[in-house]
Amino acid sequence: MVVAPAAVAEAAARVRALATDYQPPDFSDAPGPDAALFLCAIDHSSGYGLPHMVEGAGPFAGSDLLWHLGCAAERRVPGTLRAASLLDVNAQRIEEILRADEETASQADERARLWRDLANGLLRGYSGSASEMLGASQGMLGGEDGLIERLAAFEAYSDPIRKKAFLFAKIAARRGWFEPLDTEAWEVCADNVLMRLALRSGLVGPGTAGEVRSATREAFKAVSVQAGVEPPVLDDLLWELGRADPDLLGTAGGDLQEPPRPPGTFFY
Repeated sequence: MVVAPAAVAEAAARVRALATDYQPPDFSDAPGPDAALFLCAIDHSSGYGLPHMVEGAGPFAGSDLLWHLGCAAERRVPGTLRAASLLDVNAQRIEEILRADEETASQADERARLWRDLANGLLRGYSGSASEMLGASQGMLGGEDGLIERLAAFEAYSDPIRKKAFLFAKIAARRGWFEPLDTEAWEVCADNVLMRLALRSGLVGPGTAGEVRSATREAFKAVSVQAGVEPPVLDDLLWELGRADPDLLGTAGGDLQEPPRPPGTFFY
């Protein structure tokens, strides 16, 4: 699938204009690397129907709500989101941690299973410490021993677009827990929001989920270079603003939607 050069130039111009007033999140509310690692691992299809306040702040909705509830639980009882505490976590415990008024996160059994897998793997390979895993990566994002591939060993982080892995890497970098040396390895996460933006702006054409995802990643890599906006910041900008505005980068491609979510997918 060919990425349209003219569309890249137009999208880059729009991104430059948007970036002048945009401040990416600093994730200062993350209590530590372990909490961030476990919360990123279940950052999919939260299932909340309404926005809710958390500790007097908000209201938050969707994945933002899940994140803030998890961070609040860790602040209340430090160690809640560490491998040693989650080895045998069950659905009931997930629902307790992620409850907001009368609602809680969906798919509690699935989230508990992912946390158990991550906790056990982290204890086996890194003494149960996210910081130890970050240190073992020796500042490398990419490559066989880099952070992204180390994360891919866990089921929660094994998705083909590495969405959750790059999210955790981005949080770790902004908090100063990890300083990537191979910054050229950063990529945007070609999820449903970014694929929709790429299709509707004419950056890429229709195709299978795999084709559109690959072309979207390539297109936004080019947009990042032309706009002078690093991929992690571009990813935040497009996802935050593009969720509510699918025409953020233009409508040259028409009223298109991303390809359907494959059955059983938890990362789209």
